[in-house]
Amino acid sequence: MAAIILPKGLIEKITERSRIDVEAFIIEAVQRLLNLDPEEELETRLEIAKHMVRRAKEELERGDAVQASEKLYKAVEECIKVLACLHDIGECRRAQEEGGWWTRLLAKAARRLSSILRSQLIIDAWSQGFDLHVHGFHEHGLSKEDVEISLPVVEELVKYTAEQLEKEMKRTHEKRA
Repeated sequence: MAAIILPKGLIEKITERSRIDVEAFIIEAVQRLLNLDPEEELETRLEIAKHMVRRAKEELERGDAVQASEKLYKAVEECIKVLACLHDIGECRRAQEEGGWWTRLLAKAARRLSSILRSQLIIDAWSQGFDLHVHGFHEHGLSKEDVEISLPVVEELVKYTAEQLEKEMKRTHEKRA
């Protein structure tokens, strides 16, 4: 991914108004403006998840548990979105109808996906991601070591999501051929 330099005042306004990670905010805004086809959107979301894990590792190396927490949460969030839309569950359709996702919808999607796909990983990663978001990012309550404990679970979810996406895209392309 490429680096973009933003004026400090704009970064402060984004942080003040959205209360989320600036990088995540910008990626979401660009993604909406591009109006990607469904396959491109899922691929892009997976790339964002991978990128966020890399950035979280960089933040952990710098000792910034707060930013690492939010990056790992964002990776989990993107994986849940990919899996929900890939498996066409109601939460994905609702997010599309309403123009976006919110935390409660993501939580419901994680639970439904965990049940449908018989994967404890999904609900475990969501639980840890949400904990990172609330206690690590918003409350600044987790140490670097606390955040590092969640890293393997998030990485495993990203890998699982990539495998699911690859399998489904292969199946879709075979049907078209």
